[in-house]
Amino acid sequence: MTDIVLPNNWDPRWYQLPAWCALEKGIKRALLLWHRRAGKDDVCLHFAATKALQRVGNYWHMLPQYAQARKSVWEAVNPHTGKRRIDEAFPDEICETKRSQDMFIRFKNGSTWQLVGSDSYNALVGSPPIGVTVSEWALADPSAWAYLRPILRENGGWAVFITTVRGKNHVHRMYQGAKDDPEWFVQILKASETGVMDAKALAKERLEYQREYGVDDGDALFAQEYECDWNAAIVGSYYGRMMRDAEQVGRICSVPYDPQALVHTSWDLGLNDATVVWFFQIVGR
Repeated sequence: MTDIVLPNNWDPRWYQLPAWCALEKGIKRALLLWHRRAGKDDVCLHFAATKALQRVGNYWHMLPQYAQARKSVWEAVNPHTGKRRIDEAFPDEICETKRSQDMFIRFKNGSTWQLVGSDSYNALVGSPPIGVTVSEWALADPSAWAYLRPILRENGGWAVFITTVRGKNHVHRMYQGAKDDPEWFVQILKASETGVMDAKALAKERLEYQREYGVDDGDALFAQEYECDWNAAIVGSYYGRMMRDAEQVGRICSVPYDPQALVHTSWDLGLNDATVVWFFQIVGR
């Protein structure tokens, strides 16, 4: 019989170690906001393999849409080894069966692992998981977590959310709530910090984005995908870059006003210059 040590022929990269160690020590909730090509799915596949052999149960790897799962994970090949990522994480020696039709693995100890979609979480009722990876969380249906959370809370299960940022949406709200919660491990990793790509490669990526989408949208996409910038302008938005710049230098702020009085606006509609709007109240005289 061949001895298998998990994780199988894999070690976390230096910047992945804090998350890996937190999960190994038993943290039950993790939010990993990592840049593109940081190895988010690899970490979670290998972690799921180790947990599946430690505690018998059902484990899910959830994509925003079920149709994405086959290409993104089940058939994905590691370009550095030429092997399927699921075969690296889940070697045949620990598996009883691998069913391609429904992207399902049963392990020899009775645990199962399956690729599922957040777009069809209602169809998953009846097979409660004890470990879930939610991949591309920024693009997923946030209602899926509302369904999963009570299940995992009751059975002591774990959940890892992995994603790049996509503006101040449900991921940002989760981040704001979890960053100071001792039950959570939260980490933001920028491409400029990890060294996965050197400065020259990152500059080339930024240039390619600019060529394809224009300077403003290209910079916004680069900031979003590689620098995990919450304030990156939404691609296609009017004044997006200017709004981001204004926020970064503190020109967007709260202004005191009297909630009992009306707020009036006066508009100078720009033709060859910018439109200007004044907000004012009339209180007393």
